[in-house]
Amino acid sequence: MPQVHWRMGNHVRIIIFIVTLSLVILWSCWEKLPEDLFPSRSYIGCQPETVKVLMESYTVNLSSFTPGFNAKPTLISPEELQYIEEELKWPAPPINVTAANQATSAHTSSYALLNPRELYSVGDVITVMITARDGLKNPKTYGGDFFQAKLFNAELKASVFGQVFDHNNGTYTANFMLLWEGLAKVSIRMIHSSEAVQVLLRHRELEPDKVYFLGVFRNGSQAEEVVCNAQRSVRLMLGSPCCCEYRHPITDETWVCRKPQNLPCSAWVSHKMGGYQAILSSLESSLLHGSVTKVILTGGDVQVSVSHHEPVLGEGVKCVPGLGTPSPAGFYLQNKWTSLLCHAQSFRSANQIAACLKDKQMLMMGDSTLRQWYEYLLSQVPTLKQLNLHTSDKSGPFEAVDVGNNIRMVWRAHGLPLRTSVTPYADLHYISSEVDTLAGGQHSVVVFTIWAHFTTFPLIMYLRRLASIRQAILSLLQRAPESLVVIKTANTGYSDVYGSDWLSWQLDSALRIMFKNLPVVFIDVWQMTSCYRSPDNIHPPRDVIENEVDMFLSFVCPK
Repeated sequence: MPQVHWRMGNHVRIIIFIVTLSLVILWSCWEKLPEDLFPSRSYIGCQPETVKVLMESYTVNLSSFTPGFNAKPTLISPEELQYIEEELKWPAPPINVTAANQATSAHTSSYALLNPRELYSVGDVITVMITARDGLKNPKTYGGDFFQAKLFNAELKASVFGQVFDHNNGTYTANFMLLWEGLAKVSIRMIHSSEAVQVLLRHRELEPDKVYFLGVFRNGSQAEEVVCNAQRSVRLMLGSPCCCEYRHPITDETWVCRKPQNLPCSAWVSHKMGGYQAILSSLESSLLHGSVTKVILTGGDVQVSVSHHEPVLGEGVKCVPGLGTPSPAGFYLQNKWTSLLCHAQSFRSANQIAACLKDKQMLMMGDSTLRQWYEYLLSQVPTLKQLNLHTSDKSGPFEAVDVGNNIRMVWRAHGLPLRTSVTPYADLHYISSEVDTLAGGQHSVVVFTIWAHFTTFPLIMYLRRLASIRQAILSLLQRAPESLVVIKTANTGYSDVYGSDWLSWQLDSALRIMFKNLPVVFIDVWQMTSCYRSPDNIHPPRDVIENEVDMFLSFVCPK
């Protein structure tokens, strides 16, 4: 027995030594951080040395995902995860890049019209070939660059989205449908090089806490703020004590906060944005620099003259749930969006909008881009009166009613994570929880959008949120098939490691895949925002919002 006790004691000594050594290493990393790097150092981990070589390409493996301990069974099958993984797979550079001039450059890349003709008619399709080159003017031999393309006429205030195809050999083609009479000019922008996309991908999957949040804990006059996030991470858990974990009893969504020093976990009262803390190497920063992001290719000056011809539009198709999204989905002419999907209407007067929404109960949940719809409708219909709920002016919730027309319109934020000003956490409801409380029916309209606040997190987290929402929507449509469910897709306009258009595109594509077989409506604002003539802005101007809402109301009151 004494020998056993000696061995146990020796093991304890070894464990103590290892723990002490780990703490010393952590402390040494801690001391190397500059004092002003982040707002608070009480939760930041060790910063790596500058990476001179771009790290090897990162591959997302969704199929290997397993829910955390005590988590409810996932609502996504392994087969669906594998399918999404294949659909979103992005070609990676076959080489390691050691200098920014090895990456694709918009300044040296070019494009040209294929099979040019003298005569074009409305309804024809033209194709442009894009040739990618690096900063040293060498032709690229692999794909993965992220381009956006449009056809436009500035004088006519006309534009249309162009679809880009990657041939995985350094060349790309962009197709454009000619949809107005007169001149039509091609514009190609390189949003990100293939090398920059790999930076975005790696940091999305491997640095999920690059955006952090704060939780406000209060008990009487005593208050504390601590760091919170959607999942545990080294930076969140560094130090002591850790942690308060909040798991929603219905959705199984979790939120994690550092434990306050002097208050219990039950004292959490408010949520707010904390800050940004992505750690990029100098090479990674140069690949995502504004000077090489969203740059128009100057290697071609392609324009065609289009003669009149009646195109085949979606005028004869009624706007009902379940329609696919064509490419292009529509086009602008004199700032007015003409849909190629279905018979869209214009709702320009207060009476028209009120008549369409009469007897409707609308639940709108999402981010500030959907709040723009709520604010637009509120401004257009004087009989809609907003109640003063004494809530946050950013994250709501908001409610407006029109007693005479029996209209009720509610906008809520989609729940955590949310980059917003201080908000009572009790006001932040998940979409699936709210939908589960609806009886539904012919007077019920549910509108949601969800993407902008998920661009910094691993893809699997977003997919799990979508699966929860999908389950709630399926249940709603099962108990009340007459309910109208509308999904507003992602906007374009982001351009950095926290919210690039490529990151938004990935989430938007996943959303379309997961809801494609449901009788729901997609309002494709991706195309509407990417080809509009105004400068990039995640919050598009009123002209765009007006056209988006017209499309929405065309499904509420189809003809």
